[in-house]
Amino acid sequence: MLAIIDYGMSNLRSVRHAFEYLGAEARIVDSPREVERARALVLPGDGAFGPAMENLNAFGWLEPFYAAIARGVPFLGICLGMQLLFETSEENGAHQGLGILRGSVKKFPRAAGKIPQIGWNQLQIKSSSRFLAGVSQNAFAYFVHSYYCDARDENVIAARTEYGVSYASVVEAGNVWGAQFHPEKSGADGLTMLRNFLALAAGETAELRPET
Repeated sequence: MLAIIDYGMSNLRSVRHAFEYLGAEARIVDSPREVERARALVLPGDGAFGPAMENLNAFGWLEPFYAAIARGVPFLGICLGMQLLFETSEENGAHQGLGILRGSVKKFPRAAGKIPQIGWNQLQIKSSSRFLAGVSQNAFAYFVHSYYCDARDENVIAARTEYGVSYASVVEAGNVWGAQFHPEKSGADGLTMLRNFLALAAGETAELRPET
């Protein structure tokens, strides 16, 4: 069972529908106890970083997340869910994140143009990634966000995107993945990424994308 985490901060149905379209048994779960039975975890997210962390803390999600990741359960953060993987955020003040990845979440500079970034932008794929297997260089994905992830460890960055700054748009660290964009709204390439994640959850090995 693939568990999509309901912590009161996301549009869950489009994510569930995308996984169900791919043939997955995807369930929206609102109890941390259900994490123990999941073969994979998906943390979507829309909204602000601070309230999201408050909800995760209040509802008791943190320890089950850390335990699942330590067991090797595949974990995917989408949009705000990816940002929550990092140590800190400057959105509406200073906030602590999950701290699974080193780095911080910062606001786009004014020079980036219209904020939030809403629409299609390209993925500059930087490394071999099981999540991005079969996705072409400079593929387009659908973004909606005002803040970006400034990863401290270059090795976890699987793809970058340009919007005033060059930032991490896909991260991969062991059994943890993050996508700043919405794969479920990113057409065929987005479905390819989600299919790859399902293969990882099933213990299958996708063909790695060559280094560029």
